[in-house]
Amino acid sequence: MAATAAVPNGGPEDGGRNENEGKAGKANQAGKPDKQVPPPLPEPLNVPVADSHTHLDMLPQLTLGGAPTSPVEEALAKAASVGVTTVIQVGCDLAGSRWAAETAAAHDAVWATVALHPNEAPRIVLGDPDGWSRQGARTPGGDAALDAALEEIDRLAALPQVRGVGETGLDYFRTGPEGKAAQEHSFRRHIDIAKRHGKALVIHDRDAHEDVLRVLEEEGAPERVVFHCYSGDAAMAKVCADAGYYMSFAGNVTFKNAQHLRDALVVAPLDLILVETDAPFLTPAPYRGRPNAPYLIPVTLRAMAGVKDMGEDALATAVAANTARVFGY
Repeated sequence: MAATAAVPNGGPEDGGRNENEGKAGKANQAGKPDKQVPPPLPEPLNVPVADSHTHLDMLPQLTLGGAPTSPVEEALAKAASVGVTTVIQVGCDLAGSRWAAETAAAHDAVWATVALHPNEAPRIVLGDPDGWSRQGARTPGGDAALDAALEEIDRLAALPQVRGVGETGLDYFRTGPEGKAAQEHSFRRHIDIAKRHGKALVIHDRDAHEDVLRVLEEEGAPERVVFHCYSGDAAMAKVCADAGYYMSFAGNVTFKNAQHLRDALVVAPLDLILVETDAPFLTPAPYRGRPNAPYLIPVTLRAMAGVKDMGEDALATAVAANTARVFGY
């Protein structure tokens, strides 16, 4: 999970959702594939789409051949070659959010979102003595430090290339009870920032469905809300649909143990569905455990079309329109 040289700090965390991502694994004597080798290019999509949630700052070096290019340029070129023409670069802390905004300003194919990840808020307030967030050990900063960080997110959210506020929300998997107050305070502030700037709100929801929905109702949701890497079941999908919330499905919808996600996708209205990689995490089957990147969107989208029992062109057309409606590109 080491960041690229372009971003010394910041970036996402998969929270264990794809336990093999980033681990070394040379081909062994049994002939198993090298886990560090990127999957092959899929067949291009006929209808261009966007990767609605990715972390270019975390992608490993990719090899396209020819003259050396930056990892970002390589990732965008590889994605465009299979019909993924836009990516939404998502911020998770101050360094990552600044980088997202700078990268979006430099590349027409990139839009940015900015935020403090739900697990970042408790680290700012309570400290991070173990340096789990890859920024090294941090001392407690208290509520004042969190409010100062949120002011910076507010400033970044006003930039025209920043099209969303997120990923924010609640994560009860990695943060214990002592961090819940900081998470909820941060979440409420992000909701306010999104509404004041007219930007989409991108939700990270892990083991916190009821509280995420409660806070959205109490604060009043922004006009456009996206549940990134949708993790609820079919019943929750109906609740989200009734509220007009978008549901973005990632590669884990293809996992054998994710029938609840496929059930949710079946009932999710076509005009509220997005597709994402959450790269470099959550690589879709049959490449689970190998590095993910925006160019693998066609693999997930085709699996989603099968679940929805519809043609991939029709799904891609709907997803493209939905993503444009959410992020205004």
